[in-house]
Amino acid sequence: QVQLVESGGGLVQAGGSLSVSCAASGRTFSDYAMAWFRQAPGKEREFVAGISRFGRVTDYTDSVKGRFTISRDNAKNTVYLQMNSLKREDTALYYCAAKISRALRYAASTYDYWGQGTQVTVSS
Repeated sequence: QVQLVESGGGLVQAGGSLSVSCAASGRTFSDYAMAWFRQAPGKEREFVAGISRFGRVTDYTDSVKGRFTISRDNAKNTVYLQMNSLKREDTALYYCAAKISRALRYAASTYDYWGQGTQVTVSS
């Protein structure tokens, strides 16, 4: 089992940057594929970015490609999401998620563990 705690959300102007982090505790962090999801009011939770156990493979939803970067530091049990060129439509509650898997997973239903979320608000 693993516990996940996100941090680093906040309010930023459109075009700005923000980094969010997710600290894990419990089982060996490198056992888990990690992902960031987000959920805006009235919308379903959507996959944003994912990273394999040792960081060799990453993937992103089309709307954030070229703007967001996911990374992880297994020595620090932490996964990061660097968000640049933020847009108003990036406003959402951002969650990190973990799954024991050798491959990336894209569906929220396949993830076993979730953080409590951190709010990212982009103003115009």
